[in-house]
Amino acid sequence: MTRLERAEALDGASDKLQAVVSSVVGPRTLRDFLHGTKFGHPLHPVLVQVPLGAFLSAAVLDLIPGMHKAATTLIGVGTASVAPAAIAGWVDWSEMTPDRRRVGLVHAGTNAVAVVLYAGSLVARLTGHAARGRALAYAGLSVAGAGAFLGGHLSYAQGGGISHAAPQVALVPQEWTSVGSLSSLPEGKTAVRDAGGVPVLLYRRGDEVTALIERCSHEAGPLGDGEVIGSGQDACVVCPWHGSTFRLSDGLAVHGPAGNDQPSLPVRVVDGMVSVRRP
Repeated sequence: MTRLERAEALDGASDKLQAVVSSVVGPRTLRDFLHGTKFGHPLHPVLVQVPLGAFLSAAVLDLIPGMHKAATTLIGVGTASVAPAAIAGWVDWSEMTPDRRRVGLVHAGTNAVAVVLYAGSLVARLTGHAARGRALAYAGLSVAGAGAFLGGHLSYAQGGGISHAAPQVALVPQEWTSVGSLSSLPEGKTAVRDAGGVPVLLYRRGDEVTALIERCSHEAGPLGDGEVIGSGQDACVVCPWHGSTFRLSDGLAVHGPAGNDQPSLPVRVVDGMVSVRRP
């Protein structure tokens, strides 16, 4: 897996595919939908459950006499439901770092082989070649398992699609921790302060202050260097790395590629001093 992450030979194809995906899925509202921004959770892993669940269930039914028709139906459902899951996955992939895109490219290629095997299984079943259909389905399930392993490595070992801000929340002190005076915070602008070693993004509107984890949930970009757009309760900060946009009042993800909201922290102002704590 480490060699795959470092396989720069894949970068040529990866860069070309990234450009294609970016040009095809152009509208920002569509990209936000496919990233899962509007749901507060990446969409791809949710959609993947449909084909995988159908394929695994079909494998069980293929072992039970008299369940051939039901297994065939599930394989048809699974094959048809691959497309939306794959589209959402490609959009997420297009916003990843090169090492993640290398693994993601092989993950997608492996899944494509699995889909071809399942499509062959469906054709064989519908043309009366049940034994061949079962064999192709079990081969497809084996290849899909390898694809799932690669997807798991991409998510859990490489951090693709997870909230990179969430681990920072656990490091914020549980007790109220002073991060400076109210007067030191600029009006209508963001300021970065330290809370127990964790950078926190503060935003002041009059006597009201809100606080977010400063590292972007998408790829841990520095929100403190980001532009503030809008005003009042709807003011947002734009990550300077990939353009993820979060509402400063509560961390809501307004635009992707972030599929998760930005964690916010409780704030209090006492005697002119601003303090934050872990939620």
